[in-house]
Amino acid sequence: MVAKANTTSRSRGLGQVTAGAVTPDQILPYVTAVSGLGSRLFGQCVGHYCEGQIVLVGYPLGRPLDAATVDAAVAEALRFPGLEHITVLAAARPSAAPDGVVCREDSYWSLPLPVPAPGQKLRNMLRRAGRDVAVTQGGAESWGPEHTALVQDFCSRRKLEPGLLHIFSQLPAYLAAAPEARLFSARLADGTLVACAIGDYSSLSTAFYMFAFRLPVAPPGTADTLLAAVAEEGTARGHSLLNLGLGIDAGIGFFKQKWGASPFLPCVECGWDIKPAKKGWLARLFG
Repeated sequence: MVAKANTTSRSRGLGQVTAGAVTPDQILPYVTAVSGLGSRLFGQCVGHYCEGQIVLVGYPLGRPLDAATVDAAVAEALRFPGLEHITVLAAARPSAAPDGVVCREDSYWSLPLPVPAPGQKLRNMLRRAGRDVAVTQGGAESWGPEHTALVQDFCSRRKLEPGLLHIFSQLPAYLAAAPEARLFSARLADGTLVACAIGDYSSLSTAFYMFAFRLPVAPPGTADTLLAAVAEEGTARGHSLLNLGLGIDAGIGFFKQKWGASPFLPCVECGWDIKPAKKGWLARLFG
């Protein structure tokens, strides 16, 4: 009876993860669609697991900076049967991380919703792009071969890790699995698709600017026009924050700063082996 009650409690708690998500890895329809992983609660944090590996998303719902709660979740995850490797994504290095483990540090960036009025230069850019492209939105049914070709073109021009390429290949499945995810398409007057973006509104308070792709021939300001559309939809739905993802590099950081975005949540990624194991793909997928 106790075991059954605990399982029921965990399932009920897991159902609240997406509704309270503040990071993309807490949007369970997205994680399941792009990875096929199982998810469960470890303490008050969600973890995604497969083949002896766990990625623990150490942002307790309602208290994403609560280090003590994260440490308790890590301790529970470390007792998971058959665990060989754990990766923890959290606002700070977990206490259980062994000495010598190198952690990668970044931050999630965000904009308040509604977005404050942009500066004159950005307004001019949006006005110009508005004359050159039209943005429409839809669900999974809006994804077509031209979107696939757009993503493939984007990937062909960059050196990307296999995990990221895998995620990009699963975007149609993600849209089909997440009814609150929306596809925004930017087209020229002749109907040519030159850019697209995915916004996710599954969380009750935080909207997510998940992915964006564009062709080199896209008119200046196209990316800004897509971001504006994602933000406007979030405002219309009553969200108060737009998560723009990690800073990643100077170029992406500049794009976000141009909009007045700022870091709002640290992301420290630490991974270590529990026992000798082959290098798994799970941590690379989320990293």
